[in-house]
Amino acid sequence: MICQTKSVAFESEKDIPPLDGKVILVTGGNVGLGKQAVLEYARHNPSLIWLGSRSIQKGNAAIDEIRQQVPNAVIQVLELDLSSFASIKKAAATVLSTSPRLDILMLNAGIMATPPGLTKDGYESQFGTNHMGHALLTKLLLPLLTKTATTTDSTIKQSSHLAPSAVADVRVISLSSDGHNMAPKAGIVFDSLKTDAEALGPVGRYGQSKLANILWARQLARAQPQLTVAAVHPGVVQTSLMERATGVPAVVRGMTRVAVGLNLLTPVDRGVRNQLWASVATVGVVSGEFYHPVGIPGKASPLGTDDELARRLWEWTEKELGHVL
Repeated sequence: MICQTKSVAFESEKDIPPLDGKVILVTGGNVGLGKQAVLEYARHNPSLIWLGSRSIQKGNAAIDEIRQQVPNAVIQVLELDLSSFASIKKAAATVLSTSPRLDILMLNAGIMATPPGLTKDGYESQFGTNHMGHALLTKLLLPLLTKTATTTDSTIKQSSHLAPSAVADVRVISLSSDGHNMAPKAGIVFDSLKTDAEALGPVGRYGQSKLANILWARQLARAQPQLTVAAVHPGVVQTSLMERATGVPAVVRGMTRVAVGLNLLTPVDRGVRNQLWASVATVGVVSGEFYHPVGIPGKASPLGTDDELARRLWEWTEKELGHVL
């Protein structure tokens, strides 16, 4: 039984190992935690970082800002709208046709507590964006991830506190949230997933999508043992996510602004540590686990460790994506 409660000491500047030769993809990389992750990776000399962004213009603006701190950073914007399967397929095709490897896939992007609606492909908007979009992207990139995982990696340096490996160490990191505790009582209401799920409310729909992130990562770890897969909660971080949560009452957004003004929220450069830790540290990262910051396991709700629910969600998702592919 996992009982660790103490946060792992992790500082991005010194604890991210050299990333020479590695290729990284971060969704939602133009803002917030995604942008900070790209910046922190860039400091450690990866071969290439794909910065996923719905807008090429905003993606390039983020790259320009990052290069003010890391002038020689090799970053490429990747136009990617996770609410559109067509956009996802185009983005994946770009990566597959130009990258010889993919070492870290950071599924960072997401939306929160939005009004009822559907994605371009007919899924509840939060579930469709936060879960289905990332599931399709990963499925399309899986051949490259698995190819990389079986490639001998003698050219990549290892820092002294990370265990060396003869083959590439490939990670898939899914950003979930403690908001998964706000999922409906059933966890995943399958009949709601291809409707606007108005009856669940904006927070219930968000909780369902974040629970899906945890369950899917748990099952992906079983299906692909050659990969290291983890879901993470970044903490209560000062990002623009709540401001974009237009389905949340104005009073809640107002309270968030007060918390920001009183410095009660974790700044982005600290909030990013958990997902970075999960993506690079070999000590302590158990594939399929959900982590609180930094590196604290065992915090998922009972629904988040329900293997039968994880299997049902996986099979449902695979069937849906099978129609797409």
